[in-house]
Amino acid sequence: MDILTLFVVMPVLTVIALIFTKGQNNYRLVTLAGAIVQVVMAFNLLYQFLQLKNGGNTDTMVFMRDLMWFEPFNIHYLIGVDGISVLMIMLTSIIVMTGTFISWKVSDLTKEFFIWLIVLSSGVYGFFISLDLFTMFVFYEIAVIPMYLLIGVWGTGPKEYSAMKLTLMLMGASALVLVSIFGLYMNSNPDAIGLAGLTFNILEIKQVAIPESAQIIFYPLAFIGFAVIGAFFPFHTWSPDGHASAPTAVSMLHAGVLMKLGGYGIFRVAMYLMPQGAHYWVVPFMILAVIGVSYGALSAIRQTDLKYINAYSSVSHLGLVLLGLLMMNEIGWRGAMLQSLSHGFITALFFALIGIIYGRTHTRIVSKMGGLMTVMPVIGALYVIAGMANLGLPMFSGFVAEMNIFVGAFEHPDLFHRIITIIAVSSIVVTAVYILRVVGKMLMGPVMDEYKDLPPITWYEKVGTFVLVLFSILIGIFPFFWIDIIDGAVGPFIQGII
Repeated sequence: MDILTLFVVMPVLTVIALIFTKGQNNYRLVTLAGAIVQVVMAFNLLYQFLQLKNGGNTDTMVFMRDLMWFEPFNIHYLIGVDGISVLMIMLTSIIVMTGTFISWKVSDLTKEFFIWLIVLSSGVYGFFISLDLFTMFVFYEIAVIPMYLLIGVWGTGPKEYSAMKLTLMLMGASALVLVSIFGLYMNSNPDAIGLAGLTFNILEIKQVAIPESAQIIFYPLAFIGFAVIGAFFPFHTWSPDGHASAPTAVSMLHAGVLMKLGGYGIFRVAMYLMPQGAHYWVVPFMILAVIGVSYGALSAIRQTDLKYINAYSSVSHLGLVLLGLLMMNEIGWRGAMLQSLSHGFITALFFALIGIIYGRTHTRIVSKMGGLMTVMPVIGALYVIAGMANLGLPMFSGFVAEMNIFVGAFEHPDLFHRIITIIAVSSIVVTAVYILRVVGKMLMGPVMDEYKDLPPITWYEKVGTFVLVLFSILIGIFPFFWIDIIDGAVGPFIQGII
């Protein structure tokens, strides 16, 4: 079996093993074993990828495999990866593993919870390796659908409402994606008679000059369809409610991985296959993206619930991903991909810590907490680290990613781009305000009586959070290792767009 298909098969094997497993502790151990194997596979993939590239392989995609799936429509199980795909797979595997550690004490329908969590990860892996548009869409749906059950069954608060809102918004967005995919399919071969000769193959479609009129119609459908899952303003409202009601591990996968499908889909499908459409629609989408950056940051200031603060922070930081892509240059695209990777680790860390704190204090309201650094010094220190990484402090991944986006933005000398960039850069100040305010109110000051005897952090919580901190720092300290991988993937894709 090829190295990429294993990423789809391994979660399935873990699910099968769980079905035949009995005992809550065994459910955790089986899930953890499967997650650790996925991490080992991801780093083996990264190693094999670097060996190929260092050996002089210049192919746009490597480890490709092509199997006919449905011949009448020329649908293939076509897979392959570049540097960006490899890093997204690595991110997914790490967050699945750390999410398993953070979910160690889930006691309600434990087997079913882990099964749906693993099914979600299988869809994400499949999405990142797919080079056939229809196959990519199938995996996209596999990744999205489990969210309804994970929030609706295991969530808190108005969980049914949040789960339904999330599902309706993402299903509506996926309908737009599907229409755009069929639009690309029908224009994939100008000499085709009927369906003969049409293709969903991304690499083959790129070789065809899609008519500009078709690009202008189908590009906004693809962009909005993918951007909705990335919390694109004004279609972001499902995200804060979904985060607030979701269990901790689901919030980690939701923000850390699932929302990355949006920027990746725009990069891989919308902009790559419809460059003329991208240029035609760039101004309105750039305006909406920078509104999302500012709106998310300002909304986070007004929140009192830790999860809502982080959810709106994600709206702001993922707006920067879209902004980097819309700059239409190599530095901006590099920054967007780095921001996707960085935000995945940082926001997963935040949600893990929020879940740990809630499990002890039974509240997420900032004003109801105080002095937690005294009684939970490790958790408090980790929250400060997460906050510093989130506001873009040097030596953390957030700084490297955001600097590339802003430098890419300033490459455009015109007044419009400069104004957009200044507004986006201003979000850093707002981010510092809400991060420092939460740290001051929640961690500092006198300890409230009801929180004087809170239990310390457990071994599994330490493992889950320390791994996320490690990668947030590694990207910040050794940025060129990650940048070289991303640049090798951005180069071939940027051709014909700038």
